[in-house]
Amino acid sequence: MKESADIGLIGLAVMGQNLVLNMADHGFTVAVFNRTTSKVDDFIQGEAKGKSIIGAHSFAEFFQSLKRPRKVMLMVKAGDAVDELINSCLPYLEPGDIIIDGGNSNFIDTNRRTVALKQKGLLFLGVGISGGEEGARHGPSIMPGGNPEGWPFVKPIFQAIAAKVGSEPCCDWVGEEGAGHYVKMVHNGIEYGDMQLICETYDFMRRGLNLSTESLSACFAEWNKGMLDSYLIEITSKIFRTKDSDGSPLVDKVLDVAGQKGTGKWTAINALDMAMPLTLIGEAVFARNLSALHEERLKAGKVLGTNISPIIEKESDCISWLEE
Repeated sequence: MKESADIGLIGLAVMGQNLVLNMADHGFTVAVFNRTTSKVDDFIQGEAKGKSIIGAHSFAEFFQSLKRPRKVMLMVKAGDAVDELINSCLPYLEPGDIIIDGGNSNFIDTNRRTVALKQKGLLFLGVGISGGEEGARHGPSIMPGGNPEGWPFVKPIFQAIAAKVGSEPCCDWVGEEGAGHYVKMVHNGIEYGDMQLICETYDFMRRGLNLSTESLSACFAEWNKGMLDSYLIEITSKIFRTKDSDGSPLVDKVLDVAGQKGTGKWTAINALDMAMPLTLIGEAVFARNLSALHEERLKAGKVLGTNISPIIEKESDCISWLEE
């Protein structure tokens, strides 16, 4: 196979697919591979059809399609899977090639991988990617770190696909070893705190003030016009006005159990290791832990009760009181 791909990506879950499509839209040729090769075929014959995207059915075929120095981006679940995939790639790589981990890896693992791969002559980059599936497709925030010698080779690609503020890409070199993943970790930790504040505000307004979901939606929409303007406030306003098929507020039927991928916990642990106060993010993690104890909370509710009397009777007075 001709060496024609500017970059290769392994791992065709939604984030991986959307990053590939984004790269192709910006003029780059991308080789793709997935452990389940049928996923490669589905992608090539589906959304990737007609684009500068090369599907491979084996590691050998994948690496043969890459221009030198080879740039390989891994989009797989953080943890052992990353190490296993790196080890699978090693026989096909040579000194000067670049491996990029675009998942939510722990920065400590990225530190280790950067050092270990440098000893083999390989340039490892740990890259934080923010913006979710939509961001990956249309413009994420990208936080590259790792071996600085690898950055010039991927800089044109990452800065082309990144979100822009004016003409400035939301992507630049963060620092060596795990710096990129560290920034992404803290970014996610801050988001944990933001989301917990929103949850507690909702609970207070809905149960403590007895506000309707329509009023909640209007209030959050108004807040989004001022200093609280943000993506989370905007979508929360939309959630409050979403109705179920029977016309009732959908938010009241959402199971109150929150999952987590670990980055908030890592942020809190790192703060403890450095003896830094980070109570908001720590409490946000504990709140998610508590939410996961669903059966225990149901039992506790039967013993302790859950009745709350609204502290202000008139809805209009509640909004005014909150703003004051």
